Amino acid sequence: MKRKLLLIWLLAIGCLGLIVPQAKAQGVAEQMALAKEYLRQNDFAKAEALYSQLVEQDVQFGLVYPDYLKTLLALRNFKEADKLVKRAQKKYPAVLAYAVDEGKVLQATGNAAAAEKKWAQVVQATTPENVYSVASAFQQADLLPYAEQSYLRARQLSGSEKSFAAQLLQLYAFQRKTDQLVDEVLRQVKGNAVPLTYAQNLLQNVLRDEESLAQLEQRLMTEVQTDPDATPVQELLIWTLLQRKDFGPALLQTRALDRRTQGGGARVLSMADISLRNKDYATAIEGYTYVMQQYRTGDLYPIARQRIIQAREEQVKNTFPIDRDKIKLLAQEYEALLQEMGRTDRTAEVLKELGELQAFYLDAPETAVKNLQEVIAMPRANQNVVAEAKLALADVYLLRGEPWESTLLYSQVEKTHKEQPLGYEAKLRNARLNYYKGDFELAQSHLDILKLATSREIANDALDLSLLIIDNTGLDTSAAALKEYAAIDFLVFQHKFPEALNALDKLLTKYPGHSLTDEIYFQKAELQQQMGQFSEAAQNLQLIIDNPKYDILSDDALFLLARLNEENLNQPQKAQELYNQLLVKHPGSVFVAEARKRLRKLRGDKV
Repeated sequence: MKRKLLLIWLLAIGCLGLIVPQAKAQGVAEQMALAKEYLRQNDFAKAEALYSQLVEQDVQFGLVYPDYLKTLLALRNFKEADKLVKRAQKKYPAVLAYAVDEGKVLQATGNAAAAEKKWAQVVQATTPENVYSVASAFQQADLLPYAEQSYLRARQLSGSEKSFAAQLLQLYAFQRKTDQLVDEVLRQVKGNAVPLTYAQNLLQNVLRDEESLAQLEQRLMTEVQTDPDATPVQELLIWTLLQRKDFGPALLQTRALDRRTQGGGARVLSMADISLRNKDYATAIEGYTYVMQQYRTGDLYPIARQRIIQAREEQVKNTFPIDRDKIKLLAQEYEALLQEMGRTDRTAEVLKELGELQAFYLDAPETAVKNLQEVIAMPRANQNVVAEAKLALADVYLLRGEPWESTLLYSQVEKTHKEQPLGYEAKLRNARLNYYKGDFELAQSHLDILKLATSREIANDALDLSLLIIDNTGLDTSAAALKEYAAIDFLVFQHKFPEALNALDKLLTKYPGHSLTDEIYFQKAELQQQMGQFSEAAQNLQLIIDNPKYDILSDDALFLLARLNEENLNQPQKAQELYNQLLVKHPGSVFVAEARKRLRKLRGDKV
């Protein structure tokens, strides 16, 4: 019995021994949480009272130290702060972060020289092994130049220029130290130490203004001339030229790179495609010509031959007034290509392009329908090309006054290419069809979905048409004028420009001061431009620019007027003034990049 009681007593004592430290630990955790809360509320006196007790326990020292130091510095208790960092250095002499903190205390006391001396000592003590913790301490203290110096010191000791490249690049980018960033990027891309795309992303985030990009271009051009074999530097130069939309010089560099590396023409073809998408037709044609001449027996030859005709087509369509004889020559080129390569799935896109020319420019809708139906019936043709042929065929049916056939084809493409650009394009054309018919409610239901489209161009087009409908069918606005305007838009779609112009003039007379007035003037200017009536187009654009009520279209009008003066009216000085006006008045306009490029060209700026 006595032995049993003794055993129970010993067990009870043991359990009590376990409970006491556990309860003590729980109390410490609560104290730390309470101290942190006081610190968060800037109640530094109460926080200090708790931290001063907690820091005395060695187990808690490392956890308590950062917040305790913040508290002491906030209370300007520099004497205790100095004691704390000295104690930390004594306990952990190998941890240089505490020496960084000592410098912070010296700085807080007003002794900046001593603080800088201390930090310089820390930098000198940095090694490749401890640099991450040292740099991190400097960064946390918002001493980024010292973090940078630490990495440079560690790089020097490592003996490799590639060491700590990513960290230095990030620091230079964060501090927007443009010169150092460019130096480091060049150093690392030359040595293939960082991926080119990584360097490009950093540069893109930092070099956001035109002047910085121009300086980068100059620097890279010098580097390429000094070391023509540095492929990554040349690729970086090409990328920079593309950021500035200088497609001609970019193509020049791309061709040089292709020749030197025997690249097979793929880079040049891609550059020509980019130029074509950006409406730089001359550069696109030059690029495709290079591929055709240099790689006559290669796989890219038929692609380049087809696309050069497409580029010429776009050039002809956008050179006003449109030369019908040149359109006929383009159709003949397409026919010759089909005769040479056959009417197969490989030439389906050529057949589609030919069909569109025949329908909209050569008044041959019946032949166009046959060609487009032939593409659609090809079992092995690329499905995107088939979808594009369906959209073109739907447009032809709309031209012929068969809207139900058009809607059917548009809807088919919507279903087969759901959540894809072609599907969105089909929905946009369906919306336009309903707009032409005056069914604005149905058109708006399509447009509301398209405003969220992944393609920015389609989303913008949808937004523009949506705003046109909303602005002119509101509670205080009759939809009658918009119905007449939509009918005129359909005449434009049919390429019946003189009829459309006459109808627009009647609309201005019938609805004086209507909210559609600015759209009418702009539509007139675009039609007159396409008909070669450049002076008349300029007069209508000036009416928009001079009237503050037409602010929504003023940047569009400024850009188009500048282009007319540059390309058609032979007024380069006036064009420069208008481009400058656009840059000053509308810095957020979508035309800014192109306006800058054209302004540089007119001024004769050279790299």
